[in-house]
Amino acid sequence: QVQLVESGGGLVQPGGSLRLSCAASGSIFVVNSMGWYRQAPGKQRELVAVRTTGGTATYADSVKGRFTISRDNAKNTVTLQMNSLKPEDTAVYYCYINGPVRYWGQGTQVTVSS
Repeated sequence: QVQLVESGGGLVQPGGSLRLSCAASGSIFVVNSMGWYRQAPGKQRELVAVRTTGGTATYADSVKGRFTISRDNAKNTVTLQMNSLKPEDTAVYYCYINGPVRYWGQGTQVTVSS
């Protein structure tokens, strides 16, 4: 069984920063990528950022230049540094780990509001 535990969400003012962390544990043998999705109320879940085991990072256009994803392959952790946050970044953020099977975290709320 694989578990992902997220932390770091919360309330922040526009222009502020947050750092999300996710740690995977359990029987993890093969990992191709780790990343983050988000889902805002009434919207579909969308990819925010992903980082492959080889080191390639991909970002949604809406977060390029503001968000940075990093991974520790040995520890199976992934972080998302979010800067210059906007109200439209408000969503529940989910981390995931991709191997033969995709596993999801429970989600952490990020609210950007003044």
